[in-house]
Amino acid sequence: MMVKRSFFGLAKPRFAYETLKDKPEAVKIPVPKKVTLFLKSPFEPNPLVQTGDKVKTGEKLSLYKGNDEYVTSSVTGTVTSISPYTGDFGKSYTAIAIDVAEAEEQDDAFKGEPSLEKARDFLAFVPGAPSLNSLADPEKPIKTIVVCGIDKDLLMATNPYIVKARTKAVNDGVSILKKIAGADHVIMAMPQYLMKDAGAVGGASGVELREVSDGYPAALPHIMMKEMLGKVLPEGNRPEDMEVCFFSAEAAASIGSAFYEEQVPVTKTLTLIKKDMSKILVEARIGTPIRDIFTACDVSTEQGDRIVLGGPMTGVSVYAEDYPVQPDTDAVMVQANADVSLVSDNPCINCGDCVRICPARIQVSMLVRFCEAGEYEAAADEYDLYACIECGLCSFVCVAGMPVFQHIRLAKYELDRIRAAEEEEMENA
Repeated sequence: MMVKRSFFGLAKPRFAYETLKDKPEAVKIPVPKKVTLFLKSPFEPNPLVQTGDKVKTGEKLSLYKGNDEYVTSSVTGTVTSISPYTGDFGKSYTAIAIDVAEAEEQDDAFKGEPSLEKARDFLAFVPGAPSLNSLADPEKPIKTIVVCGIDKDLLMATNPYIVKARTKAVNDGVSILKKIAGADHVIMAMPQYLMKDAGAVGGASGVELREVSDGYPAALPHIMMKEMLGKVLPEGNRPEDMEVCFFSAEAAASIGSAFYEEQVPVTKTLTLIKKDMSKILVEARIGTPIRDIFTACDVSTEQGDRIVLGGPMTGVSVYAEDYPVQPDTDAVMVQANADVSLVSDNPCINCGDCVRICPARIQVSMLVRFCEAGEYEAAADEYDLYACIECGLCSFVCVAGMPVFQHIRLAKYELDRIRAAEEEEMENA
């Protein structure tokens, strides 16, 4: 990560995305003895898959009747437990643990010509976590697909590596996405240094290549919507509300390889960011405990160190080395205890740094006061809570050490939860 600061104090610091000029060799993590998969649905009794069931690599596992959510087994083995799991902000998941067998057997249910229905039925849990359901909403047809060859956060090199190492798979995936979605416009978004590599993708698929600035947070969807498409996303809306859908290069590569190899991909590529800020690209089965990655890459942790899923700006801390790699785990960062940024309960000192650096031009110093006080409705109505694009720059520059970004994320989560409960109460009245 490169940080450039002007001599003049009022100028904004500039953060540059990682540049991957060469194609490094990814470290292949051995298949673990046990994997854990997270179904994005709360645990329910009597699931369709039971403890003791045998599963194959690439097999679709649907747990609950009437629920379209599923996971894909990344290994061959035996289901050993199905239990509730509480994630970030109290979100409820179902955790499926599988003991790995010595001999691997591939499931053969995924076959046939590319179609949106087949992609939705089998590829929602592949590396890159593609937003396939967004392509199938008849009330919000997608007219523009943007495939991103750049990661959203700093220090990460996962998607640039995919563009360099798996160009044909990305090319195939882009072509298939364009076909099955019926999109009018497909854009391949790349940093300038990757344009040569991306040329093979754009040229073969008939898609448009567009350059993304190397300055953070240019790769966030809100910024790309404005800079590349000339569309300002209204607060509280998603790109899909404006007929645009974003996919990572890895998601496109997963779709391409799945249809042409007739196998559901189960190996995730991610960036391991070590304590000294050196980076290693690794390939691991989905569900692999982070501990296995640390062991293979000679990373040791001590009391007080911090493990972060994602990058330094928007990543989320986890508190156990047995946390598993998931389809959207693009990076794992380890911070030494001495390097962990300290936060405080100190009040805002009105320096204005957060306001100056905010790309959404929010009065962050006022917004955070309402978020911290639990005045979520006022934060949304008076100080543009939902206009926040969640880049994390406000926390990085906060002189007082306030966890500004975390206050905002919590406020959004709590207000969404409150409003959903109120709507349900009104429907049941």
